[in-house]
Amino acid sequence: MSHKITKEAIEQNLKDAGCDCDTITCFMNCNESGNKSDQKTLLSRHRKKLLDKVHEGQKCIDCLDYLVYQIEKEDEEKNK
Repeated sequence: MSHKITKEAIEQNLKDAGCDCDTITCFMNCNESGNKSDQKTLLSRHRKKLLDKVHEGQKCIDCLDYLVYQIEKEDEEKNK
């Protein structure tokens, strides 16, 4: 049994994933022509962008954690 996702569902999924209008249009054009390879390439490219943002956010969190650590360390030394 084959399950075919609707165009509207695909577009909504791409929007929910943060894809821009150009990416969505390109993906939908590939969908119409049956070009699965280019579809996967577009999705992989967008996934990489999202993962890069996650890593960037983690780096920022690490910087904040280090600053908190330094502040706590100073407090401990003061209270000795």
